[in-house]
Amino acid sequence: MSTYTKQEVKQLVDGTLAWDTVHQMISMPKDADRYKLYMEVIQEKLSYKHKVIMALGPHLNLAIRDGDEEIHAFCDCGKDFGHYKGNWKLNANIYVRDTAEKMDQVYPRLMAPDTTWQVYREYSCPDCGTMLDIEAPTPWYMCMHDVQPDLKTFFEWVGIPAPKKI
Repeated sequence: MSTYTKQEVKQLVDGTLAWDTVHQMISMPKDADRYKLYMEVIQEKLSYKHKVIMALGPHLNLAIRDGDEEIHAFCDCGKDFGHYKGNWKLNANIYVRDTAEKMDQVYPRLMAPDTTWQVYREYSCPDCGTMLDIEAPTPWYMCMHDVQPDLKTFFEWVGIPAPKKI
């Protein structure tokens, strides 16, 4: 089992860790402190004090809210997207690429999907404008709820006590 320093985990989060080390890090069994170090690194990058317990994406985290200890999804800027069991995307700004002209901004002409069959939905934070997710459904399909983690099982797996309000 490999062990990594907090500096190496920080470089991993920042995207500056050498690819060989990243490959080794994701291929080998995880060391016992990795989750703790990862959460510390993420927490240190944020301006809010809510305790981060899981990353949902590069700029979206689950955190225990100060005061009521409820678990909510938060953007890096501190925007609260609601309880973790709900669909955070419903509280985001949504830009829909649903015309050929809008797809031209991302693809060369004739290489984009046909917008009668597929659109792009881009979800961004209404406070800071950071793009948090993109999905590519058929035009009529509902807003996807990507993940609802089983936090109780996750915390058993990492071997630390689960938050009170799961």
